[in-house]
Amino acid sequence: MNIGKDKITYLDNNATTQIAPEVVEAMLPFLTEFYGNPSSSYRFGNQITLAIEKAREQVAALIVADPREIIFTSCGTESDNAAIHSALITQPGKKHIITTKVEHSAVKKQTEYLESQGYEITRLDVDSDGMISPDTLEAAIRPDTAIVSIMWANNETGVLFPVEQFAEVCKKKNVLFHTDAVQAVGKIPINMAANKIDMLSLSGHKLHCPKGVGVLFVRKRVNFKPYSIGGGQERGKRGGTENVASIVALGKACELALHLMDKENTEVRKLRDDLENGLKAAIPGVKINGESSPRLPNTISIAIDGVEADAILVNLDREGICASSGSACTTGSLEPSHVLKAMGLSDEAAKGSIRLSLSVYNQRKDIDQALEALPRIISKLRTPVPA
Repeated sequence: MNIGKDKITYLDNNATTQIAPEVVEAMLPFLTEFYGNPSSSYRFGNQITLAIEKAREQVAALIVADPREIIFTSCGTESDNAAIHSALITQPGKKHIITTKVEHSAVKKQTEYLESQGYEITRLDVDSDGMISPDTLEAAIRPDTAIVSIMWANNETGVLFPVEQFAEVCKKKNVLFHTDAVQAVGKIPINMAANKIDMLSLSGHKLHCPKGVGVLFVRKRVNFKPYSIGGGQERGKRGGTENVASIVALGKACELALHLMDKENTEVRKLRDDLENGLKAAIPGVKINGESSPRLPNTISIAIDGVEADAILVNLDREGICASSGSACTTGSLEPSHVLKAMGLSDEAAKGSIRLSLSVYNQRKDIDQALEALPRIISKLRTPVPA
């Protein structure tokens, strides 16, 4: 049986977001009427180019960047891969990469592959609150370090790293700094004109935009070589015919996000805090992962004693509540979260953790439903089955 949007309570916005109606409206003409190729020389194609450039300006406005620093890609993963790839091929004598033990699989798996190819990877530890200090990063940088890649906000816990300070450290050491900001963009203010970050990745489907479009910000002074080589699109920095409708959609989504930033940090944060405090009050033996660190305004990672996340999620799903045990990109894995393990959680605690993530489309009734269902489900799962 199909489950419609009106029958679910969606609390998994770090996995993906619903498409904003304004975004659908903006992209539809480019799926129907305006279908020309932007690389064509005639006017029908040129007007498509104008739409792409408008979207580029809208993305740049959200993160306070020069539109010429915006490269459209297919997703956050491609953007992450392209940033690291470029750093390595433009500095062939440097074989050392610094990242962390809590990165998204887009960086985690790429660096594991590069390690198998002879590169040396330093993976920085986090403390029990999921944090890394700039001093720890500085101590790890070597003369042969090609790039440091550290996420802005953790997708599982919402913990915010001091990436602007990290970038200052890297600038002082003459090392490139990249951040996967997929979870951060649109939720917290970002000003690329006021920091030293060299490259930044973002993804449309975390911003109420369709899946299949992303951005890599590359600062103008950075020597960049393309990951995808083809017809010279994106000023020669990313080959391949542009996904026009989704690019237009992403531009509109960024415009909306800019206007909704205050709501993210007031109304959404209030709902998150009420949900978090309600769960702590109603369920004995719970811990908020990363609670003492700065966090995204929408994210809760909660460890619950005596139960497994899979059982919780199955029961929530039966009641139409969507949540997760961590990253959607690792769903199905039998291993405990590498993020929570890096924070020092036991296997049992990591396997008993769930993530709840909100958006501007969540309402008080969603919080009330979760606060009614979760304590009841946990109590049921903790009750021994009679012999």
